[in-house]
Amino acid sequence: MANFSKSNVPRFSVEVYQNAYLPEGGREVNAIVTVTSTGGGTSGGAAVGGASASPASLGSPPGPGASAAVVLMVDCSGSMDYPPTKMRNARDATAAAIDTLRDGTAFAVVAGTHVANEVYPGGGRLAIADDRTRAQAREALRRLSAGGGTAIGTWLRLADQLLHSGDAAIRHGILLTDGRNEHESPEDLKAALDACAGRFTCDARGVGTDWEVKEVTGIASALLGSADIVADPAHLADDFTRMMADAMGKEVADVALRLWTPVGAEITFVKQVAPTVEDLTGRRTQAGPRAGDYPTGSWGDESRDYHVCVRVPQAGLGQEMLAARVSLVLPDPSGGTPQALSQGLVRAVWTDDMASSTSMNPQVAHYTGQAELAQVIQQGLDARKSGDIDGATAKLGRAVQLAAASGNEDTAKLLAKVVDVVDVATGTVRLKAKVADADEMTLETRSTKTVRVKK
Repeated sequence: MANFSKSNVPRFSVEVYQNAYLPEGGREVNAIVTVTSTGGGTSGGAAVGGASASPASLGSPPGPGASAAVVLMVDCSGSMDYPPTKMRNARDATAAAIDTLRDGTAFAVVAGTHVANEVYPGGGRLAIADDRTRAQAREALRRLSAGGGTAIGTWLRLADQLLHSGDAAIRHGILLTDGRNEHESPEDLKAALDACAGRFTCDARGVGTDWEVKEVTGIASALLGSADIVADPAHLADDFTRMMADAMGKEVADVALRLWTPVGAEITFVKQVAPTVEDLTGRRTQAGPRAGDYPTGSWGDESRDYHVCVRVPQAGLGQEMLAARVSLVLPDPSGGTPQALSQGLVRAVWTDDMASSTSMNPQVAHYTGQAELAQVIQQGLDARKSGDIDGATAKLGRAVQLAAASGNEDTAKLLAKVVDVVDVATGTVRLKAKVADADEMTLETRSTKTVRVKK
């Protein structure tokens, strides 16, 4: 394990957990990489608004330090009026999030329907958070009303423009929707996500039970944020406050996991496996000969786990090789050499000791199970929706078994609202005849949440 730091970014460390021993002819090396970031030089600083921002209208000038900008996208489509309390709860939640903004943070509010409208501050600008601008934003929220359709891609594109109207280093979106994206094609939404990917992170929330889980989780996945359900709109304010507090804790953006492999070795897959399962394999960008970067988004004080699988060339018994070098890198804004934050090594050793080569590292075993758990929940719920009772029962039974084996109690509780558990050890279950929409959607939305291995 190596550790590097500069005073203006958190300190990053990399730990590699693996069984390096392979049998004769073995070619697949698995490792869990734990990345931890602690003690940034600043607990977040100020952001700069657009060039046209004036202190009189947009708050006091920002101070020094790491800059952050946040855009809140609030669904204002017609369905937000059913029941009428939903729109009021959304206004209150957005106001609570604005109250959580740190002084000096750049921010804006967007009302989303079949078009995107700037609610505050307007003029294609970002406001700078202080007591006055927060009060102005709360006043502007009172004018929000429901009416129109839903075209989420337009909201994201406007958020992207606003977030890049200043020079904030950390750019974050918070998106709330209560319905399906019915007023643009899936291709339009995907094009918007492709255009925004890597430019800002975004947390997405579905309120009520009339939205599409795969749409909301897909937005969060593409933009490296979190997704969740808020089934009862009355709980929105608490959720928005937590989300904004989380966003305010981010201190460094655009950190990449860089994997270098020697000649003959290649990366099979890279997955984030804690706190959620997220496959990063297809997001690789070349970073020079034999190296590739995988995006990890923004970091505060936190720890995440990644599963790296490397295919190595065959070697003789007793031989040893470096299978991969894992680095955390921070790009240079001026285009120079990226800063190395930390590094770890993945090794391969060939042995004829059966006990060594057949034992699975506990971390690798645990997260392999967690990844399967997320997959079988999705497959089981899809089978249930399509009327495949046998398939749904088998997959959700396997999920019950995996959740219990890994100690994932939260997922076990969610599964128990969808199936009657007959025998946990064997994964024997019966599908419940009647399941509340909120319970099924909560299980699907949170299916990728994992528990960490007990070390």
